[in-house]
Amino acid sequence: MVLNRGRLLGALLVVLAALAAVVLAEVLRTVVFAVTVAYVLYPVRKRLVGRGVSSRIACVVTTVIAFLAAVLLVVPLLYVLYRRRAELIEILGQIPDVVPISVGEFELVIETVPYVAAAEVWIRQVALAVAAAAPRLVLELVVFTFLVYGLLYRPRAVGTAVFGVVPAEYHDIPTRLHERTRETLYSIYVLQAATAAGTFVLAFALFAILGYDSPALLAVIAGVLQFIPVVGPSVLVVALTAGDLLVGETARAIAVLVLGLVVVAFVPDAVIRTQLADWTGKISPGLYFVGFVGGILTLGAVGLIVGPLVVSLLLEVIDMLSERDVPSEGGQNVR
Repeated sequence: MVLNRGRLLGALLVVLAALAAVVLAEVLRTVVFAVTVAYVLYPVRKRLVGRGVSSRIACVVTTVIAFLAAVLLVVPLLYVLYRRRAELIEILGQIPDVVPISVGEFELVIETVPYVAAAEVWIRQVALAVAAAAPRLVLELVVFTFLVYGLLYRPRAVGTAVFGVVPAEYHDIPTRLHERTRETLYSIYVLQAATAAGTFVLAFALFAILGYDSPALLAVIAGVLQFIPVVGPSVLVVALTAGDLLVGETARAIAVLVLGLVVVAFVPDAVIRTQLADWTGKISPGLYFVGFVGGILTLGAVGLIVGPLVVSLLLEVIDMLSERDVPSEGGQNVR
């Protein structure tokens, strides 16, 4: 009877979760973001409680950390897209109207005016869209804050429900999925955020030394691009190199290509990511790339988190399926 009741409640949980996903579709990305952030910050709340801080105060402190992290993640990008749009358009304006290309006796003249004009229109449209979406973003930030606090205040509710439905002999399955989720989310948030912050600092210093007009703007873009696997900030470095070549800044083009690929694109991955990899939980570049691309194309911005997480959990389930008792030479079974 108890088992039947547990299965009934489990089925009811799945149905209501699906219904909630449909009803809350407009804020689903905020809900997913809040759940994953609370998952990552739970050890902070646990450590505060372990040091004698009351549970409610620990939840408040941890929620404030989540709020500030979300603001620091969103505000610089919105600032670049809206407040600094004039500088972006000015950078585009430095591109010549025509670009001659000569290869032997073959000559080709490319007119850049239509492309530059289209890029300027796109930047203005994005800036206006950001301004129009500001009230909605504030509301989503409020929802995010309340969700994080609620999840941190009752952190064991979901785990209790899951273990109550799953038979005792299968408790190792949700436990391993929990561990894999923790490692993957730490890799996405902690590892990527720390690498992006280091990229911003190095990029700002390099672009300022090379004499670019908006080093802070370019550094923010480099930091955001660090979340894109494989290519990352190297896209910005190559774009700056091409732009300098078009306006005749050959020396700076060579400098930004060589130093940029090393300092901005390589050093953060080689130093910061390597130092934090063991602490945050390992996630292979191939896994992250597949999950990132698939998640972004399917779910939009929230796919940056959900994509790698789903692929990681899939691999964990495959690992569990592949673990079979293998008879050894001595007749004993080994795993």
